[in-house]
Amino acid sequence: MDPFESELRVIAAAEELAETLGADKNHTVAAAAMDTNGVIHRAVNVYHFTGGPCAELVVMGLAATADVGPLITMAAAGDGGRGLISPCGRCRQTMLDIHPDVMVAVPTDKGPRMRPIRKMLPDTYFFPDADSRRLLRFNKRYYEAVANGTKVTTVRFDDPVTLGPHTFVFEDDAEHRTLDGRVTAVQHHQLDQMTAEQARLGPGTSVADFRRGLRTHYPALSDKDEVGVVAFEVL
Repeated sequence: MDPFESELRVIAAAEELAETLGADKNHTVAAAAMDTNGVIHRAVNVYHFTGGPCAELVVMGLAATADVGPLITMAAAGDGGRGLISPCGRCRQTMLDIHPDVMVAVPTDKGPRMRPIRKMLPDTYFFPDADSRRLLRFNKRYYEAVANGTKVTTVRFDDPVTLGPHTFVFEDDAEHRTLDGRVTAVQHHQLDQMTAEQARLGPGTSVADFRRGLRTHYPALSDKDEVGVVAFEVL
C-alpha cells in the first residue's frame, strides 16, 4: 500500500540520517521508527565482522530505552545515495517477534510501499515467549465512534487479529491519538454466506452493500474468502 503522510516522514528521517553517513565504514545504514505517540526515533547500524547489529535493531533498542511502547512504522536507508532499503531476514524476524504489527517501508519500481511485517515472512516461526504489545489499526475517522463505544466491531480480511489487550491506533492521525483496548472475540465467515446478524450490521445497511464496501476496501477479496468479525472494547 502507498505510505501515509506520517509514514513518509519516517522514510524521510531514515534517508536524511543516511545522507550523513559514509565517512565511517562502521556505520553504513540508518533506520527510523515511529512509536504510537508519533515520535520518530533514529539510529545507525554498528558494522562488525561478527555481523551487526543492523540499524533496525539499534533503533528498536533505542525506542525501548525511552519506554514508548510498540512501534508502528519502520524504515531503513543506506549510505552513498542508496536510499530506502529492505530489512534483512534477521531484522524481519525480530520485528515480527517484538513489534508484530509494525508496517515496514520497502522500495519498489513505483516508489516506497508499506508492508505488514507478517507479509514479509510467510510461513515464519512465531517465537512463543515474545512479550509483544499488539496493535489494532483503524481509519482515523473512526476515533470518536471507537472512543465513545458507538463502534464495537470491525471486519478484517487477511488480518489475523488475536484475542487480548491491544493498542488501538488511528492511521495518519495528526494528533497521534491511541486508545487502550481489548479484542474480545473474532469470528470468521465466508463472505458470500455471511448474514446481517453475523456481520453485526446496523439498521438500514444491507448485506449486499456491506459486501460491496468490503470488496472496495479489499480489492483481492472474493466471495469465497473468509473475513473476520472482530469484537472489541475500550478499557
